[in-house]
Amino acid sequence: MRIVVQAADLDAPRIDGTRIYLLRLLERFGALTPQHAWHLFHRKPFNPALTPPSFKNYEEHCIPFPCFWTQTRFSWEIMRRKPHRLFMPVQSLPFFLSTETESIVTIHDLAFKIFPKHFPTKDLRRLNWFTDFSVRQGTRLIAVSESTKRDILTFYPDVPEKKIRVIHHGFDPIPPSTQHHAREEMAALNLFHLSPKNYVLYVGAIQPRKNLLRLLDAFTASAERFPEMKLVLAGEAAWMSEAVFEAAQRHPFRDRIVITDRVSFQMRATLYRNARLFVFPSLYEGFGLPILEAFSARVPVIVARNSSLTEVAGNAAFFLTPKKAANSKVRSKHCGKTQENGKI
Repeated sequence: MRIVVQAADLDAPRIDGTRIYLLRLLERFGALTPQHAWHLFHRKPFNPALTPPSFKNYEEHCIPFPCFWTQTRFSWEIMRRKPHRLFMPVQSLPFFLSTETESIVTIHDLAFKIFPKHFPTKDLRRLNWFTDFSVRQGTRLIAVSESTKRDILTFYPDVPEKKIRVIHHGFDPIPPSTQHHAREEMAALNLFHLSPKNYVLYVGAIQPRKNLLRLLDAFTASAERFPEMKLVLAGEAAWMSEAVFEAAQRHPFRDRIVITDRVSFQMRATLYRNARLFVFPSLYEGFGLPILEAFSARVPVIVARNSSLTEVAGNAAFFLTPKKAANSKVRSKHCGKTQENGKI
């Protein structure tokens, strides 16, 4: 079987969850299915941190094109080659596709329909346009959570439920720190003037939907009680992130707020392992991969109660109301009780 994968997202300079998702799949597809021929199409050289492995049954096609690559150059290649299957790891299916090709599209989330004000107008229009087409025209859809599947059926009631399959994300286990690596870990933490168990960690993009302004508000109250505690926002700036950076600059404890920008996978693991706790206050997630990464690092997790987050965290996290920065009830099914002080 000939399978084409749209791998152009691995060219991007910014690393996010959807790109890690594709990379991890490509690290396994070749070994798991040696009987299939995989064709990886992309537009320009891979990001070195996102370069997939080379299997014998992988063939890479780097095909530059100035604009609308998916709908022009890539679409032409699919029409010409007529593969048996096309895997689109992002919700953007080519408008022109051979009837001989079965298409599988991953739908990561529909945040842009639920929180449209958190997206630039240009990107909002593009996301609606391509997702509407992909959901309706894709042969099969992968929803990354039951929550995402419900959202698809809510916004696209004409789409048959039987063509949607829920496949949860996997994650990279974060092994415990060893004495052998202790010196390297301390040197890494020193880059950000951090010490073990003296910081609260958030991992993800810097953007409005992540609810980071609330997190900064909550840190104000906690910083007064714990004078050595810091807040670490480990992630790169995404769209509409300016308000978060401005709030961090104005914060009364701004000298205790660390925004790392891009970090390596190794550095991110170090940050997880040495955090006092992990906080994920997002207003909406299609899945919430950092929760599993924090669990793997054996770090206590505080997470918002909404969308897929309760599905992913299960009974192993403390939950908070995402629109309340402090003094909200934080319920832990894992502990079997409710804690009245919800301060981060």
